[in-house]
Amino acid sequence: MNSLVLTFWMLAFASMEAQPVSYTHDFTSKPQVKWTFHTSSEFFSSPVVMGDLVYIGGLDSILHAIDLQTGKEVWQFKSGGAIRSTVFADDEYVYLNGGDGNIYCLVRYDGALQWIFQTGGKERYDFADYFDSAPVVVDNLLYVGSSDFNLYALDATNGSEIWHYPTDGMVHTTPAIANGGIYFGSFDGYVYALDAQNGTLRWKFKTVGHRYFPKGEVQGSPVITDQLIVIGARDYNVYAIDRENGYCHWNKSFQNGWGLSNTVFKDTLLIAGADERKIICVNEKSGSEFWNKPMEFLIFGNLVFSQKMFYVGTTNGKLHGFDRISGERVWQFETEEYLEKRSSYFKDDDTYRDDIYSIIKSNEEFLEVECELGGVFSTPALVNDLLLFSSTNGKLYCLEEAK
Repeated sequence: MNSLVLTFWMLAFASMEAQPVSYTHDFTSKPQVKWTFHTSSEFFSSPVVMGDLVYIGGLDSILHAIDLQTGKEVWQFKSGGAIRSTVFADDEYVYLNGGDGNIYCLVRYDGALQWIFQTGGKERYDFADYFDSAPVVVDNLLYVGSSDFNLYALDATNGSEIWHYPTDGMVHTTPAIANGGIYFGSFDGYVYALDAQNGTLRWKFKTVGHRYFPKGEVQGSPVITDQLIVIGARDYNVYAIDRENGYCHWNKSFQNGWGLSNTVFKDTLLIAGADERKIICVNEKSGSEFWNKPMEFLIFGNLVFSQKMFYVGTTNGKLHGFDRISGERVWQFETEEYLEKRSSYFKDDDTYRDDIYSIIKSNEEFLEVECELGGVFSTPALVNDLLLFSSTNGKLYCLEEAK
């Protein structure tokens, strides 16, 4: 497996199991821009690299295939809806949740359409439902969730339905597959474990719920360890659930909001609390903390690792590089929009201005400001000596070592 495929395997959710150390470049100092690909639409999805192409979809319904070395567009494909999910790519094909209720299979090199499967849903739960379920392909079966409350298993060759499993809520989490099981969450407040071949229920786990979110809607996508499924919900909890039996080993509660972004690295788990604005490194078996680092803003993407570092974006328009062992931040890269507009909303220490509530008067307006700042809701991609990330400023950045 070459390094390009390795990077994709780490980022494309094929199993969401613990990540190996990536033998790609360590960005131990702030990188510089190699190229920028710019559109007029926001990116919430994450870049995926396969071979010499980068794939990224935007809210303008367009999936772009971009040359990894030059940043030039090779082809584009237009779906019928806002693209909020990350594609799955293999050697031959790219699989896309189009945001219009359709799942598309495209030829990886030229974007030619191979097949379409139509689900029954394309709605969002609310304004903070940032992502759609990303397709995952394992053993020629494609798995994807839908707004029509179902998880689907399709034949990846021709798009025919093999089975579907109904829940009582939208399924916008990206499923995780391991050892014949498939795991996912639903906005009905349950985490489900199914047989990946036939879709029969193995177990389901109910979240606790919260006074603001009594259903305990499961918006975070699961990650898998040797024994556990780790997943975050809107009830301010991250749950570590037994893979085989579905009971909770431990949970991490937050006081201020959701912890939807979880990344497993070797035998440790890193939890990014969104409204909590912190990254917590814990023992995945017990939940005990190794370290706890404050962040000045929200995190919705996952962390990506190299030998000595990890990288993560925040929704105020920054990408951060951290020392993997100590958790200390080493550098941060700011979008142009953040640099231009930060004084309109923040103090020098990046906390909000004292008069912020006279400027921003609703949660929806806070999201508009994050987009205005070039917020990073996505997961970075690390490929050899390149680091890529997408932003709500409509840009895909490719970074390299500063010269």
